[in-house]
Order: sequence, then C-alpha cells, then structure tokens
Amino acid sequence: MGILVSELVKNFKDWGVTHVFGIPGKPIVPLLGELEDQGIRFVLSRHEAGAGFAAAGYAFRKKTIGVAVGTSGPGGTNMLTAAAQAKAYHLPVLFITGHSSMKAVGTAHGQDSSAFGTDLERLFESVTLFSARVERADLLPVYLMHAIHKATVGARGPVHLSIPYDVFYEKIEPFTVEIPTEVPQMISSNAEKVVDLLNEAKKPVLFVGKGVVAADAYQEVIELAERWHVPVMSTPGGKGVFPTHHPLCLGGFGLGGTEEATEYLKSGVDLMLVVGTKLTDMSLAGFTTDMYPKQVAHFDIDITMVGRSLQVPTLAVQGDAKQNLRRVLDLPNSVELPKRDYSAFREIAASVVNDSDSTEPLESIDALVASSSEELVEETESGMLSARETVRAMRRSLPSNTLLFGDDGSHTFYAIQNYDILEPGTFFFDDVFGAMGHAIGYAVGAKLAEPDRPVVCLTGDGCMFMHGTEVAMAVQEKSPVIFVVLNNGRLDMVEKGMSRMIGTATGSVYEDVLKVKEFAEAMGATAHCCHTVQDVEQAIALALENTKGPTVIEVLVDPFETPPTMKRAL
Repeated sequence: MGILVSELVKNFKDWGVTHVFGIPGKPIVPLLGELEDQGIRFVLSRHEAGAGFAAAGYAFRKKTIGVAVGTSGPGGTNMLTAAAQAKAYHLPVLFITGHSSMKAVGTAHGQDSSAFGTDLERLFESVTLFSARVERADLLPVYLMHAIHKATVGARGPVHLSIPYDVFYEKIEPFTVEIPTEVPQMISSNAEKVVDLLNEAKKPVLFVGKGVVAADAYQEVIELAERWHVPVMSTPGGKGVFPTHHPLCLGGFGLGGTEEATEYLKSGVDLMLVVGTKLTDMSLAGFTTDMYPKQVAHFDIDITMVGRSLQVPTLAVQGDAKQNLRRVLDLPNSVELPKRDYSAFREIAASVVNDSDSTEPLESIDALVASSSEELVEETESGMLSARETVRAMRRSLPSNTLLFGDDGSHTFYAIQNYDILEPGTFFFDDVFGAMGHAIGYAVGAKLAEPDRPVVCLTGDGCMFMHGTEVAMAVQEKSPVIFVVLNNGRLDMVEKGMSRMIGTATGSVYEDVLKVKEFAEAMGATAHCCHTVQDVEQAIALALENTKGPTVIEVLVDPFETPPTMKRAL
C-alpha cells in the first residue's frame, strides 16, 4: 500500500511530466512536497491563471499532459480563465485544486466561500471536459483514468480534479493510468463525397483554422491543396497552417485578412472546404453575401456549429481533421487531375527549414519569393514606428523555426497580416476564447518544453498589465523567452473598435502609460526600449544570444495607426 499523493506523482513521471506549475497553499502542500521528493520541478507562477497558461504551453509542445495546481477557493477560481483558454486550444491540461479536509466539511475554513468549501468541481464543469472531487482515495484511479481519457482522446482538452487535504494522505493500492496511444479515430463516411466535390469544382478554396493545429494536419492540408490545386486562406487562428509564399496561399480572411483572399471569394467560389474552424465572427469579418460559395464541406471534430454561419448546402465531415483529410487523399480517384509542379517551392522552403537548427536569423526571407529587395519603411502620421514595420522587422530577424505565440489584441492581427509563415506550425493564436495575456504564460511553458528552440511572445501593453508578471516566472527558470511588447498606451483593438461603433472611446486609453522596459527590469529580465526598425532588429539579435534568461523588447508604436481589425460587424 502507498499513499495517494505518491501514486499520483508517480503517474506524472510515467507521462513524462518534468514541470508542474502553480502557487502553493495549505490544501496542496502534500502534493508540492511529493513533487520535490520525486524530482519533478515545481514552477512557481505569479498568478494561478499564469500557471494554467504555462501548463498549457508546456502540454502543447511537450506532447504530454500539462499539470497546473492551485489551492482551494481563490486559487481555483483564478485558474478558470486558463482552463477555458486551454479548452479553446484543445490542450490536455490537468488542473488540480485543493480542498479542505473531508473530516472538516461543515466547519468554517479560510479561502473557502462556504462551510462546505468553494464548489470548484461545478465551477470547472463549463470550462473543462471533466471535473470531479476525489472524496476518497479509492476514487482516484477511476477519476484520473476518466480525466486523462477525456483530455487526450477525441476533441481533447483540459480536465479538473479537486482533492481534499486529508485524502492526499490516504492509503491506496499502487495504480497506473496510461495516456492512450492507439486511439481509433472517427473517419466520416462523407470523405468519399469530398473527393467527388473536389473533382467537380471549377473554383474551390480551402479555409483552414486552428483545428488544423490541434490535429497536426499541416502536411495533409498542403497535400490536398497541391493535388487539386486549391487556393488556401486561413482564419486568424489558422494563420500558421500554410506557408505564406506558397503559390496557392491567399493569406488570411477575417480580421487581419488580405485583399487577395477577399477578391478571390468575390470571383465566384463553387466549393469551400472548411477545416478546423467554427467560422466565428472573427473568421468571417468582412464576409458578404456575394462571397458565398455554392457548396461547403466542413471538417470538424465537433459539428455543433457546422452549417450555422453560412446558409449554403453543407456537407459535414465529422472527426479528426488529420485522419479525415488523409482518408480523402488515400481514396482511389478515377479522375485524372491536371499537373502542376510545386517542387521548386518545396525545395526552397526545405532549404530554409533545414537551416532552422541554427539560432542565426535568416539573411533574407525574400529567398522564398526570389526577391532580395528591402521593404521601404512606412512613415506614420505621428512619426513613430508602425506596428506593421515592427512585425516585418521581427520576421527578418528571427530564425525560420521560431515558435511565435500571439497574444489577444491588435498587435497579433498586425502579425496575421504581416508576419510570413516560412514553416507551418510555428505561429499560434486563439481567435475563439481570446484571454488577454495568455500568450505570456504559453510562451514560458513552451520554452520549458522545448528549451533549444527559439520561442517568442508577441503581446501588448494591455496584456502586460494583466499577466506581465509571468515574465518573472521565466526569470526564475532562467528561460530565454523573447517577449516583444507593442506599447501604444491603450487597449488598441477596443479603443479603435469602440470609436468606430459609437464615435468615441471610453476607458480604453491609459492615463499613465506602462513603462515596459522598467517593469521588466524590475522583475530581473533583460530589457530594451525600441523606437526604430534598427532598434528592433538589434534588440532581437541580442535576445537570440541571451541564454541566461528572458528578454523583453518594448516597442513604442504609433497610437493612431489603424489596426486590421475594423471589419468586425457592429
């Protein structure tokens, strides 16, 4: 017989978990002590939401379960936002919250909202795929097994267990919960119909979203596009799915979209293949009735929203996007498709990607488009640096394999429009839940999972006000994450959107602008304040050389620049 907390942590080790994120509190002290005893690093965050964000970024890049722990009451409620964000990303995060001892239920305890404790089990239900309170030790094996299955199979996502203080110490038989590996995937019977639709289409388009990222279906999207010569456009969340300079790339649609994608849709699309997106208002911003396709084939693991946004005939292809796209590609096809050679592009792209082990920036991203001309720096009305030029400078300065996490705000929409994707699966943004500041923690967790790969967080001053203290978590872990902060002294996306809606903006401009460089230095980070493109490029070069801890690059950008977010319906 062992004790529950020991068996729980043994399972963490079996899953390959090396870091657990959280903030201490009395009900979870047994767990923290056991983590230390078994050699798992406990990473102290500055806020429980930050712990959840970091655990999600860690799970994403480590390809295992992320674990975030918080105490009872406010420790648990602080993690609700992180759980909802992980659910939007379909990331397998196990949230563990403490609870007062079962023998003390009915008596008053600090940090709990009633004599029966804050009901975190129910609070987590709407933001996770499974939530339960482990009231006896013998319940843990079955609850943990169910939680891990929900977290890793099918739609995947976060789960939650609330464990009372005394239950951690209860005796239990040794047990093992394995992460499922051989998981049967749902293959839609409609896959064959997709082949027929593609063969018949005269002007098709692929519309890809964040679900392609969750399914790791980058290669399948490229293969399908090239086989049937289908132009590809992406939702804001699907930005990193398809290489920018591929001959079939139309760029983005929705907020941050391109004119090329808009004009293509207006030219009379007869088939739209939608892959991994719910088609929210962020993705369809600017979509007008003259852009409606004649037919939609919608690939998604959850078909709740299929057919809801576009009122056209829609074929639902339910299941894992990777497996269903692979099925379409593997089906026999009697139709002889026209030939087109993409080998030249692939060779150039491969040469760039093959150099990605180096931490040296690319000499010229224009190698992909056979051009060496430098872009002209735009003059802004205020004379300050534009966000667009900042993003372009980032792309010129960063290695092709850099992982970039975009935070929620206009800063990332500038990147959606101006940051070239050289290697699919290197740009991540959530256009569904959209928690400001989440990318700061995600980047820290991702870097701890992949310490040898450049990791960048693109964020804004508003996000830094919310969760910027997690930079201190990176300082503590000596993790060289690069944080690029576009500072224009306001909640830019809100301020510009509100002005458009009602003619004025209220409560969206900071009277006292955040001094990001000083803030970062106060937490122990290396920091730079940039006013020009040259400043940005130099700061990134120095950051790439810094292996001892994080670098925060503050960029003072034009507060009057119009962000690419004005297409959203009023």
